[in-house]
Amino acid sequence: MQEQPDGLIAELQAKNPKAFERIYERYSESTFGVIYSVVRDQHIAEEVLQDVFLKIWEKAESYNSSKGRFFTWVLNIARNAAIDKTRSKAYKNKKKNLTAEYFVDILEEKTNISSKVDAIGIKKYIEALKPYCKKIIDLLYFKGFTQSEASEELDMPLGTIKTRNRNCINKLREILTE
Repeated sequence: MQEQPDGLIAELQAKNPKAFERIYERYSESTFGVIYSVVRDQHIAEEVLQDVFLKIWEKAESYNSSKGRFFTWVLNIARNAAIDKTRSKAYKNKKKNLTAEYFVDILEEKTNISSKVDAIGIKKYIEALKPYCKKIIDLLYFKGFTQSEASEELDMPLGTIKTRNRNCINKLREILTE
């Protein structure tokens, strides 16, 4: 994904509706992919996507290019909103009566994160990582697990999860800057 020129971001921060439309056109598909990979429901993902872009509009002035790329900022908002949604009481109640299809999808994707990473355009970078990195990144960033939950799921000490997560993200950064 190509980074936005500073001018477009400045226009967004100045509350220019045309800049917001261009940002939405550029990022909505990838953002939806991240949200959907966490909530696994089309309708809920669309609802969260609306909330995310509302937050982007309202909080645009808080973006600081010295802290990271705009796209990363957008994806962090999306990921956090999706995780918050899955932790809400309404979401949990809705998921109590899931169909068998939902569980089949989960089982099929449990070891394959390629459909998710392809949605945000980083598949080739994730594929270059070690298998344990793929598992940790899948749980923490695509499935919305906390580090404690990932520790239980992978039967690893919490400290190991934290260290490996940090190392895997650093390796991913190295790959991205090559």
